[in-house]
Amino acid sequence: MNDDAEIIELEEPDETEEEGYPLTSRFYSAMRLAIAAGDGDRLREAVEPLHAADIADLLEQVGGGERREILLLAPDIVDGEVLSDLHEGLREEVMAFLPPEALGEALRELDSDDVVDLIEDFEEERQEALLGALDDADRVAVEQALAYPEYSAGRLMQREVVALPEHWNVGDAIDWMRNQEDLPEDFYHIVMVDPRHRPVGYVALGKLMASPRARPLSEILDDDFRTFETEDEEADVAYAFNQYHLISAPVVDAEGRLVGVITIDDAMIVLDEEHEEDILRLAGVGEEGGSMSSSVTEIVKGRFPWLAVNLVTAIVASMVIAQFEGAIAQVVALAVLMPIVASMGGNAGTQALTVAVRAIATRDLTGSNVLRVIRREAMVGLLNGLAFAAIMGVIGVVWFGMPMLGVVIAAAMVINLVVAGLAGIGIPFLLERAGVDPALASGAFVTTVTDVIGFFAFLGLAVVLLL
Repeated sequence: MNDDAEIIELEEPDETEEEGYPLTSRFYSAMRLAIAAGDGDRLREAVEPLHAADIADLLEQVGGGERREILLLAPDIVDGEVLSDLHEGLREEVMAFLPPEALGEALRELDSDDVVDLIEDFEEERQEALLGALDDADRVAVEQALAYPEYSAGRLMQREVVALPEHWNVGDAIDWMRNQEDLPEDFYHIVMVDPRHRPVGYVALGKLMASPRARPLSEILDDDFRTFETEDEEADVAYAFNQYHLISAPVVDAEGRLVGVITIDDAMIVLDEEHEEDILRLAGVGEEGGSMSSSVTEIVKGRFPWLAVNLVTAIVASMVIAQFEGAIAQVVALAVLMPIVASMGGNAGTQALTVAVRAIATRDLTGSNVLRVIRREAMVGLLNGLAFAAIMGVIGVVWFGMPMLGVVIAAAMVINLVVAGLAGIGIPFLLERAGVDPALASGAFVTTVTDVIGFFAFLGLAVVLLL
């Protein structure tokens, strides 16, 4: 028993909990004691107060061995909400531990859009097995959603929607909803439809409850009503939700008939995923390489290609340096100062690149304003370059006692920072126009440009002015 206690002490996580966050070191101690004792009841007691999102965090944060122990001792702590909150890479592993009855119950707890999100990445055989656990009506709804293209509004929407005739009044709507036993668990609007089942507007629940019973629903329709088609890209849908402050929006088929609704929580998940993906790609890290639950093999697969690209760009920069071997041999100070020029250019390029990728994602950088933004970044690079050129010019003179060396590094600094600003904005914009994800490929190009230009300007000026 003492050995077990000592192991628990060694595995104790760092004290990084925030106030109000339940996954504290005390919780982990109680959980690991329950696991060491093989006591499923104690484990359930420790986990019972947690929110579904916190249980998902727990399963993602522990190691693979500990996760298996938890699921073997208490598989019933995982319900539909927990599965929905889990990272995609872990869902299949966790679902494999659930008995068929428990898995079916967990799936039946979810709205159709959440079920689609859970099973869309599985093989067809696995999908069929999971669909078999659903009621007939739910299965049909999920199968219809899976028939739409991946990353489309049809996949994102939920089929559960409250739709009422446009000629009803407030009292009709309230009475109808009170008599229903299967209303969606969470909804924000009532969609008004015409006789062809085409949406013509929607009414917010707040307005409905604040209006007299005799008031026609057509008089309290929301002004921000807009619809999406099933084939629309989910990224475009998420952008519209964020841009126009939507809470929910109907989805229509090719004939304009209502087939579902998208709610703000699903749209914001897409937006968060887009932002997370951009951040990881800017760092040269794929989705697998950036997940806390990924295995060593997955992380290596995610990061190796980008390190290989970085190696190629480094070789290109080294080939430029190799052209000036004689100059470096005659003036050793060039080798000392050379990394400074490249580093400053690389950092300036990354700053401009980050701004550009973010602006492209939010659609703030377009063909109509790209030239103005490029001119602005070039001016920023020029002013920063002049400031740092003055600093490095003085350092070059004081450090090496060579005034002309100070002039060389100052001029190279100005050139490279201007080029960094131009490349940081121009390259991602051109890649986006060419249909290439700018977050995925811009970093390698910008780094190559700043390194090559920085070395060439510095060493080339040194040959002209010093030798």
